[in-house]
Amino acid sequence: MGDARLGQWLNLLVCSVILLKATGAPVGITILQTAVSKGAVCLDGSPPAYHLDEGFGSGVNNWLVHIEGGGWCNNVTNCLGRKSTRLGSSKQMLTEIPFSGILSNKESLNPDFYNWNRIKVRYCDGSSFTGDVEAVDPATGLYFRGARIFRAVIADFLAKGMAKAENAVLSGCSAGGLTSILHCDNFSALLPASTNVKCVSDAGYFINIKDISGAQHIQEYYNDGSAKNLPPSCTSKLRPDLCFFPQYVAPHIQTPIFYVNAAYDSWQIKNILAPGVADPHGTWRNCKLDIRNCSTTQLKTIQYFRLQFLSAIGDASNSPLNGMFIDSCYLHCQTEMQETWLMPDSPLLSKTTIAGAVGDWFYDRIPFQKTDCPYPCNPTCYSPMSDPNPPNVRLE
Repeated sequence: MGDARLGQWLNLLVCSVILLKATGAPVGITILQTAVSKGAVCLDGSPPAYHLDEGFGSGVNNWLVHIEGGGWCNNVTNCLGRKSTRLGSSKQMLTEIPFSGILSNKESLNPDFYNWNRIKVRYCDGSSFTGDVEAVDPATGLYFRGARIFRAVIADFLAKGMAKAENAVLSGCSAGGLTSILHCDNFSALLPASTNVKCVSDAGYFINIKDISGAQHIQEYYNDGSAKNLPPSCTSKLRPDLCFFPQYVAPHIQTPIFYVNAAYDSWQIKNILAPGVADPHGTWRNCKLDIRNCSTTQLKTIQYFRLQFLSAIGDASNSPLNGMFIDSCYLHCQTEMQETWLMPDSPLLSKTTIAGAVGDWFYDRIPFQKTDCPYPCNPTCYSPMSDPNPPNVRLE
């Protein structure tokens, strides 16, 4: 009995050490007060913020700017709901956050970027950093200044040394992954011509399709309030609201970009394919919670979603300069989480982890454009539902 209990405690200790190692050391917040004079403020008018872990050794002149995710708001009512949260105010943000995955400072956990200057830009504008409205809403005091925030924080990084960068990456997760697509060429243009600049979009390839009721729910969600800050290569040809969708923008991006995405993106299946408004009786509730709960009919629908996703992202793979890791997992965001970025049981494509694929692509060691076979073919897929001690997974 005593030996069994001792064994349990030892297992718990080992698990705790592994989790601590994977989570990483906390990184303090920087509130960019100087941005306020430029009108670059969060929804509530507070200054933007970021977390910077400085580079060291051979990485001192390399910069990775990672944009936080958190969905969107598209009108005064739902933006007001974010105003007093961390997604609308730097006053509500944690003063320290752990860096893991692509932001880790451990070589064993992040071999290609561990000693770079690694930054996480906090997301507080609700528009993937594309809004720029001069007027402040008189009734609510809401500011829509995301594009100004993006310019202000990048200017601050340039002043801190990024102007001399040898290598630079703009990356992001979810709404931040969309930011890394929409602002990829802008980011490159702000850096010296001598800098090796590339972008990484994690779970940011949101597709424009009909939901299970046949409605164009996700397309109707967006408006054109950010039109002037969307890529003109798209807005010159299509309605601005369509230019939020990567499938219309990505083929025109000149800067090399790597797409990390689940073909069964859990956020898109929950909010684009089967949103609550299209499922009033909740018949999809259990399926959306865990893909293993889906009925045969629901699985058929989800498999068709995969085909639509692959078709939508197909044009982005036409350039040999781009990379792609499209697995068959039911997840949303995989670069920030150590368990999916680089661990012994991380998802694999062609026996390669996401960290390995992105690193090989960035340094031009091996081109990587891989698409997984259909669910449930990949036994390496990580599932928070099957993990007895799941990490804090945000499905934003």
